[in-house]
Amino acid sequence: MATADHGEGCEEEVYEVVDLTEYARRHQWWSRVFGSNSGPIAEKYSVATQIAMGGVTGWCAGYLFQRVGKIAATAVGGGFLLLQIANHSGYVQVDWKKVEKDVNKAKKHLKKKANKAAPEINTFIEEATDFIKRNIVLSSGFVGGFFLGLAS
Repeated sequence: MATADHGEGCEEEVYEVVDLTEYARRHQWWSRVFGSNSGPIAEKYSVATQIAMGGVTGWCAGYLFQRVGKIAATAVGGGFLLLQIANHSGYVQVDWKKVEKDVNKAKKHLKKKANKAAPEINTFIEEATDFIKRNIVLSSGFVGGFFLGLAS
């Protein structure tokens, strides 16, 4: 706690320092969504309700994933095609050796960053796996809905 005094007659202000990283580690996102002692969803809703909730949210996620994926693939493929046409026509000169060198340098940089982030990622994966195991019916509905969303 810190206090500040601005001279005579001013009230004293009290400040509290909050470490957000510690707060985030202690309060997982699903605790904020489902309550502090959420436990398995199976204790709160019927199996049919869990499958329906999981299926609907999975379908929405799959449908959006499919649409965004098509747009991203079209943009990347179209950009590469335009670059090849411009290169072939003589508008653009591409130094492919330099591109390969830069890509390899970026791969090494990403590998280093991934190794440093591994403990946080492993913790997240363990928490997600635990959540899925505790709510297997909801998770099954989500996976089924996701695949239906991808297919539609």
